[in-house]
Amino acid sequence: MIKQIMPLNFIVALRFFGLFIVLPVLSVYALDMEGATPFLAGVTVGGYALTQAIFQVPFGLMSDKFGRKPILFFGLVIFIIGSIIAAMADNIYMLMIGRFLQGSGAIGSVVSAMIADLVKEEQRAHAMAIMGGTIALSFAVAMIVAPLVGGHWGIDKLFWLTAILSVMAIGVLFTSVPKPPHIVHTYSEEESKFTEVFKDKALVRMYITFLFHSSIMTMAFFIIPIVMTHGVTEGGFGWEKAELWKVYFPAMIFGFISMAPAAILGEKHGKGREIFMISVAIIFVAFMAMGFASTPLIFGIGVTLFFIGFNMFEPLLQSFVAKFAKVHQKGAALGVANTFAYTGIFLGGLLAGWIMQHYDRATLSMIVGAISIVWFIWVATMPSPNNRGNVYLPLNLFDREKVASLTKHEAIVESYVNETEQIAVVKFNKDLIDEDEVRGMLS
Repeated sequence: MIKQIMPLNFIVALRFFGLFIVLPVLSVYALDMEGATPFLAGVTVGGYALTQAIFQVPFGLMSDKFGRKPILFFGLVIFIIGSIIAAMADNIYMLMIGRFLQGSGAIGSVVSAMIADLVKEEQRAHAMAIMGGTIALSFAVAMIVAPLVGGHWGIDKLFWLTAILSVMAIGVLFTSVPKPPHIVHTYSEEESKFTEVFKDKALVRMYITFLFHSSIMTMAFFIIPIVMTHGVTEGGFGWEKAELWKVYFPAMIFGFISMAPAAILGEKHGKGREIFMISVAIIFVAFMAMGFASTPLIFGIGVTLFFIGFNMFEPLLQSFVAKFAKVHQKGAALGVANTFAYTGIFLGGLLAGWIMQHYDRATLSMIVGAISIVWFIWVATMPSPNNRGNVYLPLNLFDREKVASLTKHEAIVESYVNETEQIAVVKFNKDLIDEDEVRGMLS
């Protein structure tokens, strides 16, 4: 499994490093551009997310239809063009255009779907956790590199770096990423319609969770550099941009450490919903600390708590969507989930910019606190993502037509054939039936 997914994880690491590396300093940089206001800076910070939201579903659908690799290549090329425009920007509007183009290369759902293609569902949590850890690691490195490079050589160099890294990702795509298996399913044209991904209530719950998670992330990254670098008279602590790594580094270390127990408890022990609830509670406390801190120490503790709560979600979000989605929906469902995520990023940047232009960080903190309460209730009432299991049946021992007929039973979620590995896969509801009973139905 590791050998199959590591090239994709390397692409993910390069891609997300390119996105993350500007986040710690972008709001401050945008405010210094010609024509900038706090609101326009907020649009710039979250701007790439608007086009990500628009194009996630089309990219996911195209990858289901035309294959994952060609769509990954197309998305990376668009991202490179956007990065170059942002690097050359000399005013806020050109920077916004570059960010919008960066977001148009919406390959997140395609990579997740391809990982889901390459590994069995029982291994998928581990694979997604590795991908989440890779993202978190690239995040941690970006948090340190961004203030140092941006502070000493200019933030435009960060955009040039993202373009170079994306060219490297294209090289990895065509030299190291394996070909996904050939999957055959028996869904009708009606069942294959895009609207089907909205009929599963569990999937819809996950979509909204993505929205909450990403919008609050953007609000955090909007205020952290502003509060740390603005003067005391402006409600800040007067740090230099190059010093921001001192806040981000310990926060990322603790955030990275929190991922392993979250993945183990969420997947192996079936406590995903409980992990989500704990994460939201930690994020609530984090924003209260950041909103009302009077010293850099208290603010830094708030930042650390935020990273812990935020990172606890990472190894579980994509995995749970892939679990709930049927085999022919994975690209589309992950596309919808990522659309909600990037919509949240854009709305979070928009809201944070508007609040900071008209009010202060305490007001922003209280609004996030109210959102967190609603979010907590939302995840507390969601169904468990661990109630579905799979049976793998060698085609030399089991008749594929008889396997396909199992879907008439209420406890069977779906069945499909992996032609590459010559196995039939039956997904079932653990609350209604167990694996031995499924096999018994075929004897």
